[in-house]
Amino acid sequence: MMALRSSRLLLRTQGARGLAAAATAANGSGEEPAKKVKTGILMLNMGGPSKPEETGPFLNRLFRDTDIIDLGGGQMQEVFGTVVARMRTPKVEKQYEEIGGSPIRKWTEYQGKRMAAILDEIRPESAPHKAYTAFRYASPLTDVALEEMKRDGVEHAIAFSQFPQWSCTTSGSSMNELWRETRRLGLQDNFRWSIIDRWPLHEGFLEAVTERITERLLEFNEKTRKNVVIVFSAHSVPMKVVEKGDHYVNEIAASVKAVMERLDTKVVGEGKIPGLRTVNKHVLAWQSKVGFLPWMVPSTESVLKNLGKRGHKSVLVVPVAFTSDHIETLFEIGMEYAEDAEKAGIADFRFTEGLNGSETFCNALADVVKNHLDAKQNYSPQYKMKCLTCQKPLCRQIMNPAF
Repeated sequence: MMALRSSRLLLRTQGARGLAAAATAANGSGEEPAKKVKTGILMLNMGGPSKPEETGPFLNRLFRDTDIIDLGGGQMQEVFGTVVARMRTPKVEKQYEEIGGSPIRKWTEYQGKRMAAILDEIRPESAPHKAYTAFRYASPLTDVALEEMKRDGVEHAIAFSQFPQWSCTTSGSSMNELWRETRRLGLQDNFRWSIIDRWPLHEGFLEAVTERITERLLEFNEKTRKNVVIVFSAHSVPMKVVEKGDHYVNEIAASVKAVMERLDTKVVGEGKIPGLRTVNKHVLAWQSKVGFLPWMVPSTESVLKNLGKRGHKSVLVVPVAFTSDHIETLFEIGMEYAEDAEKAGIADFRFTEGLNGSETFCNALADVVKNHLDAKQNYSPQYKMKCLTCQKPLCRQIMNPAF
């Protein structure tokens, strides 16, 4: 907690210095003005309350989003979102207090700055690069990022989903909000756009996840390490979303399979983990269900309970769909599921850290962007494949394509 507060203080200090420097330049200090940003990379994510008191507005935006709970929009959607957010805020606010607020903004900004610096080195022809954080439900919101991009004179804007696996409820919602806000602000012609909509099998991403698993496996007792069950935990989605043909579940499964193959051949197979001759057993589970409607199963909670019933004593949970730590990892997995595991008789319960400040992951982000620019593709082949019953006009759109 103290480290988190120190980090916030450092960020505030750096921000104040940056503003002071900008003011000095504006007042004619003789310094050269900053170069226009040739390539702006918009880091799209759900976001989270950095402070517990931001929980109410966060939940209000979340539950009014028709891409998550579709009541047709309009007044009914507004009333539903407002009522549900008001009911859930006290409980969720306490959870954010427990973890000291969501660190997702801190990590997204760190990853973005590091990615841009790497890109300036490995792809100078599209430099300077700059990352912009655009959260769907928390500050900084999409409109704030777009206004900053306009001020910076961004030429080519890349909408880069920070969800490796596509879902209409996450990446899709962020993209739809991006096009709505671009139109509302009258910025349709300001930037040339391209989209990185998914990257579930990127080698650098898989390597970063594998590194986190390896770190934790080495913490288990060498004599019992072979008995550790790896539980990959992804944010669940309503079955209504799955039934419409959303790509998320298949892409999560593909990431899990690829990570386990990598762990088997590149780590266990090369003898990098003492005590392991064969790769561990694993299972894919789903967390964070809200409400009473059917969601994707098995739930992470039920998986832990059943592993305990079977006599498993060592479990490692891997949050495969989250690239930064936030409430689903730090509170739900780190506190609630840890308690569930203990009650189930699992004596040694651990979970992997988010990719956060991983240099491997920052290099992966840069490589994803580089490959995207080199390929000169406006979006992936799957981007235009709408869910089978989708009628939303903005879904899978792009403005002013770059290529």
